[in-house]
Amino acid sequence: MKKRILSAFILCLGLASASAQIGTKAEVKQEMKKVADWQVKNFDGSKYGELDWVYAPFYLGLTHWAALAEQQDRDDSYYQWLMKLGRRNGWQPAKRMYHADDIAVSQAWLQLYEKYKQKSMLNPTEARADWVVANPPTGSFELDYGKSSTLDHWTWCDALFMAPPVYVKLYNITGNKKFIRFMDKEYKATYNYLYDKKDSLFYRDWRYFNKKEENGAKVFWGRGNGWVVGGLAEILRELPQGNKYRKFYQELFVEMCTRIAKLQNKDGFWHASLLDPASYPSPETSSSSFFVYALAYGVNEGLLPRDTFMPVIAKGWAALCSAVEPDGKLGYVQPIGADPKKVTRDMTEVYGPGAFLMAGMEIYKLAK
Repeated sequence: MKKRILSAFILCLGLASASAQIGTKAEVKQEMKKVADWQVKNFDGSKYGELDWVYAPFYLGLTHWAALAEQQDRDDSYYQWLMKLGRRNGWQPAKRMYHADDIAVSQAWLQLYEKYKQKSMLNPTEARADWVVANPPTGSFELDYGKSSTLDHWTWCDALFMAPPVYVKLYNITGNKKFIRFMDKEYKATYNYLYDKKDSLFYRDWRYFNKKEENGAKVFWGRGNGWVVGGLAEILRELPQGNKYRKFYQELFVEMCTRIAKLQNKDGFWHASLLDPASYPSPETSSSSFFVYALAYGVNEGLLPRDTFMPVIAKGWAALCSAVEPDGKLGYVQPIGADPKKVTRDMTEVYGPGAFLMAGMEIYKLAK
């Protein structure tokens, strides 16, 4: 009996320490505001084109922050920034009909539609998805990833963040089951092709099946798997308990999160290569942000046990905040690429702050 009481006492101390690392709601909000303001101020849509996937996580993360800013501070300036962005692009996805990257921005458009109920925000995305479902891709998963025909399917793991949440959200908005049927079929094809069930991680694409890191480990890219668990969190937001499609995605989410939590480094970050961090010793904040987002979401939703995951989450959030400069610039963001690469503190890219804001919103819910 005494041992049980002592164990419970130690557990409570651990959770209290984790909560202290997270800080107060005001402190979390302050970090989010700094990062959001810096990225809005330094936004350059001409660099890639405003509908490019690179911006999609920032638009989505900013919708989370905009909701908090409006609710807590009656500040709708972030919503207004997003509205101007959407209007000048006609609420369109990007050009390629099948390519998952080119519908990624629609996640934010649909979030805004759910708030404002303006059909102009919904129609272009619904029309794109309607056409794809009516004309499903026929290219092979087995072909060279570098060939355009293979990109009609979701043959790279990042795609599981870009497109599936859009189809699930369309299913909820319209009630049309064709969207979730299409999503489920394509998602499971990618899962069967790229998921390593032994390591509970995704290969980036087929080119990495037989590659090895310097330490002999398999090549599992940090941000690539961050995209996946971030996308799973977005899917689970849309699938209520009891929905027949939910079980697979929830089980995959829990399995991956359990694995990912064990791969956190002593500094609180995850690095570019998940199984060979020594070869890439610098922190990597875009993957770390997605991982903290997914883990915190899992705890908030009761999918992951709080006592196991809170110390990992708190350590991760503290690490992320240490990478934020006084002016709000988030450093250590790996540049665009398909595999582990070295990264330095001065490097940033717009998807990093987006993932940070998504993580911050879930951390805010955990904070005292």
